[in-house]
Amino acid sequence: MTKLDIQSGQAAPRLGVPDRDALRETLQKQGILIAFALFLVGFSLMSDRFASWDNVSTVFRQVSIIGTMALGVTVVVITGNLDLSVGSLLSFATVLVVDLHDQIGPAPAILVMFAATLLIGCVNGLLVGYGRLNSLIVTLGMLSAIQGLTLIYSGGQNVDIADQEGTWFAVFGRGFLLGLAVPTLIFLGLAVAFHVMLTRTSFGRRVFAVGGNPTASAFSGVRRARVVFSAYVLSAFTTACAAVILGSRVMGSQNNVGQGYELLVLSGVILGGASLLGGSGSIPKTVIGVLILGFIQNGLLLMGYPYYAQWLVTWVVIILAVWLDVASKRGAFFTRTS
Repeated sequence: MTKLDIQSGQAAPRLGVPDRDALRETLQKQGILIAFALFLVGFSLMSDRFASWDNVSTVFRQVSIIGTMALGVTVVVITGNLDLSVGSLLSFATVLVVDLHDQIGPAPAILVMFAATLLIGCVNGLLVGYGRLNSLIVTLGMLSAIQGLTLIYSGGQNVDIADQEGTWFAVFGRGFLLGLAVPTLIFLGLAVAFHVMLTRTSFGRRVFAVGGNPTASAFSGVRRARVVFSAYVLSAFTTACAAVILGSRVMGSQNNVGQGYELLVLSGVILGGASLLGGSGSIPKTVIGVLILGFIQNGLLLMGYPYYAQWLVTWVVIILAVWLDVASKRGAFFTRTS
């Protein structure tokens, strides 16, 4: 320490010692990217097939359904709410579009399915946004209600498309364009659109404002109820898009096909760094979070691990991601208050 440092009352920086604040900030902002890169490198070293183009494109196609749903759920989570009804909503939408395909044709079936799905999203938005009810309770109840509605509509029977080879409906789940699977293109195209919406529009700024500081946003003239309502409509829209992909891929549907999807979707959103308290989240990082889940499952399968190992490893990764998020926020809080 020099004489000037002693007189100024400031400690001289130690050479070779990294700035902890800078390191913490880097991990907080880019931790998901670092983790994603480590996963890719690790599995690539363990399996020769993991990094092949065929395997990578397969993973993208497999996660397209969960990823598409996660885009809308990300908007809901940023507003400080949850949507646990998307799994049952996926079941209902897929059964509806497949069942109506042979009755009224693929195009009208898609339109009717979107209208019905968006209507359910409006109900969620009205109850949580304008009714100010707890989003966890509302969407958890809606999960059961929609599943019951699906069973009533289908009579408990699975549905299938009769002429699976002669319908253009198959392009959404089985088609390829410019060497890429159509489900992948739909997923990435919607991801770009949602990213632009959240970062370049006034609606996106209102979404972050409502989730980050509801009181300040209210004094700023932001209508919280309208923003929350719109978020749930967007969540229903992306679920309807996922239902088109799923129904087109399978050319049929079980009445519980979406069971458990809500947890996978929320896991991808959390891995992407979206805070369950609202106010933070990113579409690109949600995409990466979903891809991490997909590559973990794919890598474990290539290495010969049983199916249940995927769930155990996924659970560990999610818990680690949440712990790092909480630890980084606590660190930032103590830094500000010290």
